Amino acid sequence: MPGQPVLNLVGKSGKPKANKSGFRMKRWLLIIAGSISLIIGAIGVVVPLLPTTPFLLITSWCFVRSSPRLNARLNKNKIFGRYLRNYREKKGIDPHHRLVALFVLWITLGSSAWFAPHKWYIWLILLSVGIGVTIHLMKLKTIKEKI
Repeated sequence: MPGQPVLNLVGKSGKPKANKSGFRMKRWLLIIAGSISLIIGAIGVVVPLLPTTPFLLITSWCFVRSSPRLNARLNKNKIFGRYLRNYREKKGIDPHHRLVALFVLWITLGSSAWFAPHKWYIWLILLSVGIGVTIHLMKLKTIKEKI
């Protein structure tokens, strides 16, 4: 069921459950995994073949199960919070963000193709990624967000 903790480390009050052996180890492992995933997702904003959204969703998954405070900070984050909430709730994407994402995508893919070894299969991979991501972004609902 969505929203249910898999490891069930956090009680309904939002506080860690008591009397769980290894709770601290699991909690810290999830916090570390979530933090690494967040860093990779942030790098994915500017690196063309590294996706951002899956890593942000993994980060959210880890933080929900380990630290309500970190999860709240992620969801209130100025850069990722609104984007993550809209994606998770299937609300859609703002037209401005879609345009910026497509622009950055094609600029970085084009520069990658320019600097990559001039092999047809590398260009085909870059073109396939670009087309796939473009189709995905265009299929998302358009929403008008107040900034």
